[in-house]
Amino acid sequence: MSSDDKARPAAQVVVFASQKGGSGKTTVSAHMAVEAERAGYGPVALIDTDPQGSMTKWWNARASATPAFAQISVLDLARDIAVLEEAGYRLIVIDTPPAVTSTIAEVIIHADLVVIPTRPSPHDLRAVGPTVDIVQMQNKPLVFVVNSATSRARITGETAVALSQHGTVAPVTLHHRVDFAASMIDGRTVGEVNPDSRSAVETARLWAYFQDRLMRMRGDGLDLIDRPPRRTFEDDILSPATAGMSSHVEDEEEIPLEDRPGYALSGLAPRLGTGAGVAVTEPDPPAEAENSNWDGVERRRADTGPPPGQPDRRRSHQPFGRRHIA
Repeated sequence: MSSDDKARPAAQVVVFASQKGGSGKTTVSAHMAVEAERAGYGPVALIDTDPQGSMTKWWNARASATPAFAQISVLDLARDIAVLEEAGYRLIVIDTPPAVTSTIAEVIIHADLVVIPTRPSPHDLRAVGPTVDIVQMQNKPLVFVVNSATSRARITGETAVALSQHGTVAPVTLHHRVDFAASMIDGRTVGEVNPDSRSAVETARLWAYFQDRLMRMRGDGLDLIDRPPRRTFEDDILSPATAGMSSHVEDEEEIPLEDRPGYALSGLAPRLGTGAGVAVTEPDPPAEAENSNWDGVERRRADTGPPPGQPDRRRSHQPFGRRHIA
């Protein structure tokens, strides 16, 4: 064995798998491969085992020569990984089909790390189980990535807590933004289209986490010591929960219109028809609401009957679902 072979690090294989279609496997894996190259962790090789070929189509539309793309067969995966390693590739990223098949099991056999992107939804959480079973049967390290999350949604934090019962959850959440899909149209990523965007910052932070994880698995202890601190431990640990349950507004444009303060009141104007001479005035807030978080909607606390001088049109109490016949 030559001195070059001893100095050359072994290739690490990261497999992105999920039974649920639309979980974002291709998008996340492509972004992590590009971020690895940008961070100097390459050379990186991409492998697409999905018959739909989404990763292949994205790479064909890409102008940059990195990361490289390896056209291989799953049956010869062990041999081809060895060839890529001999060629000097340091990281191999594999995208898998969106179904629990024998193909996924065969790919996971060669994985050093398995990543399961999961959207914060009941359907995605129900579909995680079979993939986790395959990973655990192969005794492989597992990391969940909460992907396509909605800002300020409680289910994001609940998803991270639920997933943490079955494996490690990455401390960085990827939020749902249009630029993730738009950037991949011409074979790029959000970090290449707009490096200062929130999405680019999230993907860079996510790769930084994976890089630390892979370096520890490789045993590059001295490299970790020499590197400057990436983030505080507390911030990493608290990110999954605070990303979904914090009251801090990350982006005003991301707040649904119906959730903004005063929407229920301002929405009266179109229904009443302001153009027809109907004046819509905002009622003054109740006296007890001056120092509170009043949302602009005055709610009746008790049914005290009609206003003075108006007839009482309320019906007498009747059993539910039954019509009184005289």
